[in-house]
Amino acid sequence: MRASPLIAAAAALASSANAFPGSKCHDEHGLFQYGHADCKVTPKVIIISMFGPEADIWYSNNEVYDVLARNISVPGLSPLYPDVHCTANAEVCQLTTGESEINAAVTISSLVASPLFHLTKTYFMIAGIAGINPHQGTIASVTFARYAVQVALQYEFDAREMPANFSTGYVGFGTTMPNQYPTTLYGTEVFEVNTALRDLAVGFARQATLNDSAQAVAYRATYAEAYTAAGTGPSVLTCDVTTSDVYFSGNLLGEAFANWTSVLTNGTGVYCMTAQEDNATLAALLRGALSSFVDFARIIVMRTASDFDREAPGYPATYNLFWADAGAFEPSLQNIYLAGVEVVNGIIGGWEETFEAGIRPQNYIGDVFGTLGGVPDFGPGS
Repeated sequence: MRASPLIAAAAALASSANAFPGSKCHDEHGLFQYGHADCKVTPKVIIISMFGPEADIWYSNNEVYDVLARNISVPGLSPLYPDVHCTANAEVCQLTTGESEINAAVTISSLVASPLFHLTKTYFMIAGIAGINPHQGTIASVTFARYAVQVALQYEFDAREMPANFSTGYVGFGTTMPNQYPTTLYGTEVFEVNTALRDLAVGFARQATLNDSAQAVAYRATYAEAYTAAGTGPSVLTCDVTTSDVYFSGNLLGEAFANWTSVLTNGTGVYCMTAQEDNATLAALLRGALSSFVDFARIIVMRTASDFDREAPGYPATYNLFWADAGAFEPSLQNIYLAGVEVVNGIIGGWEETFEAGIRPQNYIGDVFGTLGGVPDFGPGS
């Protein structure tokens, strides 16, 4: 049943009262005073989940960070996930964007623009599951990215109709052959984040003992002969993430998007993880940074591997996507928390000494246009 505007307004007011108990945050009529600096939530870390199971792992492990202690309704968030959840002291918050690029972009844009928050010193940690390229790693692993690449933002031909000399049906905008750098750029194709911060996060995450399952061990064995990295146990890796609304599977698409990742990053990026939201989330944060609402140097992109991006030798591509029991869904969720909480602990524990001032990037950060300043180390001019 859809709530009436009056009921919705009352609910929002009640949420604000719960989030901001101080009387100075409301006038004599009970209306929230958006402009009062002391009434803004100033998290040190915001955990970004994409769908329910990624969020639930934080809710069910609440001994250290009970992010359900404060619940703040924010206009513009997903109707399925309308609240930002925070610890009692609001040092750590969590929200869920909803799956796909559009949901992620709208949710994060709404958060960044909300007058309820002050986010200039906040660290954002994308913390979700994804598929993994067996050339680079194995299921249940934890990865931290430097680049996020929007691989499906191209021309596309059905493979049954593509020319015989094409290796894929995907062709960059403004070009006429696969794997040529696009001459038309939208600006969201690639985002690069702070590798100095990433490396600190990796160090924290490697303190965790990762979860695994007997079924995942058995499923890895079907890949091990062809893919050395796939046959190992889960670990913490540095490699890059792709964004595509299309949930793709198969060796041919995996190879096509690995090549495209290399093209767009001038040979620097390593295609590893398959996601549906990260470029959208980063685009919203970049625009927030352009308006000085957030600091783009304070972003961590963490993905754990719930499945492989392609089939094992001897199996059809459909088997991996539709029927295989990789045994890694639950371990990948557990590892979001096990690795992620170490990162959060590291930031909170080192706040005054290290993280409040920020981690100075040693690499370029931002988009292909150099929107935030600096010279991109990828793109047609690099």
